[in-house]
Amino acid sequence: MKKIFLLLFLVFFVTKTWAQEYFPVNESIQNKNNNYTVFTNAVIYITPNQKIENGTLIVQNGKVVNVGNNIKIPKNAIVISLEGKIIYPSFIDIYTSFGIEKPKRNLTPGREDNIYDTKKTGYYWNESILSHLNGYETFKYDQPKAEEFLKAGFGVVGTHIHDGVAQGTGLLVALNNTDGKSQIISNKITNHFSFSRSALTNQAYPSSLMGSMALLRQMYFDLDWYKKGNSDTKDLSLEALAANEKLIQIFNSEDKLNSLRASKIAKEFSLNYILKGSGNEFERIEEIKNTNSRFIIPIYFPEAYDVSNPYLSNQIELADMRFWNQAPANPKVLSDNGIIFALTTDKLKKMEDFRINLLKSIKYGFDRTKALEALTTIPAAILGKSNEIGSLKTGSFANFVITSGEIFDEKTILYENWVQGNKYVINDINAKDIRGNYNLTIGNETLKWKIDGTVEAPKSEITTADNKKLKNTFSVSKNWISLLIKSNDTIKSNFTRLTGLVENTNTLSGKGELYNGTQVNWTAVKTSPFVAVKDTVKPEKPNPIMPTTFPNIAFGNSQKLIPQTLLFKNATVWTNEKDGILTQTDVLIKNGKIVSIGKNLSDASATIIDAKGKHLTSGIIDEHSHIAISKGVNESGHNSTAEVTIEDVVNSEDINIYRDLAGGVTISQLLHGSANPIGGRSAIVKWKWGLSPDEMLYKNQPKFIKFALGENVKQSNWGIVNPTRYPQTRMGVEQVFTDYFQRAKEYDESWKKFNANPKKEKVPRVDLELQTLAEILNKKRFITCHSYVESEILMLMNVADKFNFNVNTFTHILEGYKVADKMKEHGVGASTFSDWWAYKFEVNDAIPFNGPIMHNEGLVVAYNSDDAEMSRRLNQEAAKAVKYGNISEEEAWKFVTLNPAKLLHIDDKVGSIKIGKDADVVLWSDNPLSVYAKAEKTIIDGVVYFDIEKELEKQEAITKERNLLIGQMLQEKNKGMSTQEPTKKEKKEYHCDTLEQY
Repeated sequence: MKKIFLLLFLVFFVTKTWAQEYFPVNESIQNKNNNYTVFTNAVIYITPNQKIENGTLIVQNGKVVNVGNNIKIPKNAIVISLEGKIIYPSFIDIYTSFGIEKPKRNLTPGREDNIYDTKKTGYYWNESILSHLNGYETFKYDQPKAEEFLKAGFGVVGTHIHDGVAQGTGLLVALNNTDGKSQIISNKITNHFSFSRSALTNQAYPSSLMGSMALLRQMYFDLDWYKKGNSDTKDLSLEALAANEKLIQIFNSEDKLNSLRASKIAKEFSLNYILKGSGNEFERIEEIKNTNSRFIIPIYFPEAYDVSNPYLSNQIELADMRFWNQAPANPKVLSDNGIIFALTTDKLKKMEDFRINLLKSIKYGFDRTKALEALTTIPAAILGKSNEIGSLKTGSFANFVITSGEIFDEKTILYENWVQGNKYVINDINAKDIRGNYNLTIGNETLKWKIDGTVEAPKSEITTADNKKLKNTFSVSKNWISLLIKSNDTIKSNFTRLTGLVENTNTLSGKGELYNGTQVNWTAVKTSPFVAVKDTVKPEKPNPIMPTTFPNIAFGNSQKLIPQTLLFKNATVWTNEKDGILTQTDVLIKNGKIVSIGKNLSDASATIIDAKGKHLTSGIIDEHSHIAISKGVNESGHNSTAEVTIEDVVNSEDINIYRDLAGGVTISQLLHGSANPIGGRSAIVKWKWGLSPDEMLYKNQPKFIKFALGENVKQSNWGIVNPTRYPQTRMGVEQVFTDYFQRAKEYDESWKKFNANPKKEKVPRVDLELQTLAEILNKKRFITCHSYVESEILMLMNVADKFNFNVNTFTHILEGYKVADKMKEHGVGASTFSDWWAYKFEVNDAIPFNGPIMHNEGLVVAYNSDDAEMSRRLNQEAAKAVKYGNISEEEAWKFVTLNPAKLLHIDDKVGSIKIGKDADVVLWSDNPLSVYAKAEKTIIDGVVYFDIEKELEKQEAITKERNLLIGQMLQEKNKGMSTQEPTKKEKKEYHCDTLEQY
């Protein structure tokens, strides 16, 4: 009996399906006929900006053959009426890893496994350059994942291997869920890059963001040289780069500042990167706009924090709370600024969040048409595939979604997603509305049956005559009802199973089986129609967006600051010039410069600042700092990394900048660490709080590089089991310098020889490392050298003498007092600590009289911080020269102002209060050498970047904003939304010896 019932069910089901459904589309049938499928009476979006009412779409062999109004329907056509439905082009996500397995690191992590030279032959020298890889070679169609994309409305995805700095090529895949070759639209369409080293290599280099940037530059220089036939050996990685130059170049920046960095490299080499962003672009929208780049933007938003515990919530930074609030507005901000971008599902925890987040961004003002463009025509245009995907123009692939209404309405249902003419059912488009109240008769028993919910997902409630609710499980698929009723809670197996096909929505019927196996018929007669409960709840307004500040963290400015005309009246002025310290003196600042110094000055346009009883000085200059550096202060992968530069990785968002300003610091030299004998190039910055990294760089700055001696460079204190990198001894350090300068000398000579006779000489390979060292030999770059022990100090001066250049500055130099006479003879300056000693073995001989002794010997001496905390009180460090060496107050103050300016070769512009110099000044409440002195105003180029009075206002505003955001997050939790636990972010503060892997 059961077998007969099943057979009848299948026959009935197939018959009804054939009668109601469209012509079944699959690869075998599609390849054997040229029938047309015609969709009529629909609203059709041919493009986001081209809509037709009551339109007709004709599809044949997976492509659109015609679309429009009043179109003649071919004879051999299957016609599907879609009255009341809307057709949209399917979405495109061009940044995924679909069908490509995530690279897995099989090596034991840890620096003890580091290698410094690749063992691979025939490829590029660095194993993070994986340009020879092709995504299609490892691609395997992932049907379960494809169905996730299809349910979200996507028809095409771009995919590639997410590993390495140069990641190889990506392919374009149609999600048509067949086994046919048509799935791969293009096996090579994109070429991918990032700043992240490969997860599959133990090659030590690069270990930092600046190392990755230098590697990219060197790669492009090598590519150009290689393409011109200058190499004697074949390099498969460079061959691939050359072959794939015309592909779409996509760069995964993953941060707003990294987007600026990638754009910088693109401009250097005349590249056109499509930048894969991170969602925080709104925080630097002006700079992002100025890149003139197109973007791929994730529609990922963080969850609210659970702030119900006030003690835990205190550890959440305002920047993170603010980003939660502001992130949903990122697409609107990008769109309003005319930035062209596509959207991606990348970074989402689950695909269902895509639609939720997209609708959220629309609530926050993102235009619906722009949203549709970002998912269709824009990604198609980026890929150069506008004639095939992204629209429903004649000739394009038949990739479209059928919906119940406007695609970005919350209540809209996605019914079907057709890809290359293959149908994927998301929700049954032919589902009948069976909602209502029924009398359900099963055999001789009658029950009350209420069906509500939605047409696509109805809900069931069954009660007995005495109003007892019965547990039941109910579903409808392709108009077949399946109902499971548990009528007796005392008997575990007491289930009644019913099934039936919906033919008449007023009377439902079918067959069933009681728990004891008895076969029964059932009927359900509608007693009253379904009445939808009118939604009286007003649409919830999104949370007010907090205003963006510059930078977008605590203590950021509400707007970018501008220079002012300022007149300080009756100040005690520490000029650092021959005039010495002037009392009751006025100083006028205008157009970013010091324009007048004297008594009884006036200017009608100036803001008057009463400085009576206060002290005005030039800004403090920190010769040796490591704050505001992104993703690694050391590029420790090689013993020489002269090719890297801190200028690439200035972090304008570091709160330590603001703290330095509060301590009167206006300029710092950001130095590479001391992990290697020859480190990276430095950056001299003015702390223009709120501006971009490039705007902070000192204009036309002298060129510097960091060298290092001692324990760090020979790995004696790296804390690893088996240090392997050369050098391992102090004499090895000397040999590194000798070898590299000899190579740089030969490199420089080869270029000079070529430039003198380019027609006869072979063009040398550009080597950024040797090029930098050659600048030292040519006296175009200065050395700041980390140093402690007198023997090594003498050693480096001897090496410099051998190659005919001077060391500019010995920094730390805690045994400088032993060799001050030799240093003066060599012409080197000293940047030291006031009184640090005994923190490691090579510092045991340090004394607090070191600075004064060198000063008295006639050296230019500065005190530096090398530390984020110390840099905020360098004024007090200068006072220690008075305490320990009886240095005059005026000369001691120069240790942190004019003297570091001299060491940095910028004393013609800064370091003293002199007419014509930059208006970098600080107003102190007391003698600046006093522990009681506070910086009341810190001014750079005439702009007040710190004002102690406004500081109090900022603190009050921060408290108010935190409370508002906490209230919003509590509302999220009360509404049942997902939240995340508060976590304290441990921010690493860099020192010379800080090692990490980016």
